[in-house]
Amino acid sequence: MSDDIAACAEIVARGDPHRFRATMAAPVPAREKLFPLYALNVEVSRAPWVTAEPGIAEIRLQWWIDALNEIAADGVVRRHEVVVPLAMHLAPDQARALVPLVEARSWDIYNDPFETSAALMAHIADTSGRLMETAAGLLGPGAEAPAREAGLALGLANWFLAVPALTAAGRRPLPDDSDAALTALAETGLAHLENARRASIPAAARPAFLPLAGAARILRRARKAPARIRDGGLAVSPFRERLDLMKAALTGRW
Repeated sequence: MSDDIAACAEIVARGDPHRFRATMAAPVPAREKLFPLYALNVEVSRAPWVTAEPGIAEIRLQWWIDALNEIAADGVVRRHEVVVPLAMHLAPDQARALVPLVEARSWDIYNDPFETSAALMAHIADTSGRLMETAAGLLGPGAEAPAREAGLALGLANWFLAVPALTAAGRRPLPDDSDAALTALAETGLAHLENARRASIPAAARPAFLPLAGAARILRRARKAPARIRDGGLAVSPFRERLDLMKAALTGRW
């Protein structure tokens, strides 16, 4: 791998170890496309959290929006270890489609609640959904629609895992934290996952779906015992996580 791709891999290893392990289970050509994309996601995700000043956080997010617009313009891009390799692989329309992913991270800066479950799912669609759709598109055409469905399922599973930390940080991550509302949300996530599973995924795009390993288990746990979302009891053991990933990589089933 080039120095820039190796730097992207290191960013993902530190900031998103599950996606790092999933990407390392992919063929090398797929890794070279996925690591810059996932590194972008890590950098954007943490931008609102590295400062207590909302204005500075907004400037950090705007920096990434400007970088994506440079890629979309198909001209000279800024010299940066993530931006340069990203520009080598992203088509202009893919770069433009990632701008809402960055804009959605403004939620992490402020303390505004989601008014409805639909608003929460729209946020997840703009973040996890767009990320997985772009990942699939980078590897080849034909899997973008199921990738959006899969991204919604994975994003909701990860959101459930993050609820205790977000709450402790003063955010209000759930529009309704009653057992009935959380059960319904978990069922929504499982429905999106089933939609993705019913689709025919081209072989070239399958590595984009590897981060889904274990998501079904988390969503099923949430549906069965929604209180675990609030108290942080959804996480699986590292051994179980690696076993799920190994199964997904060997069988293509997630």
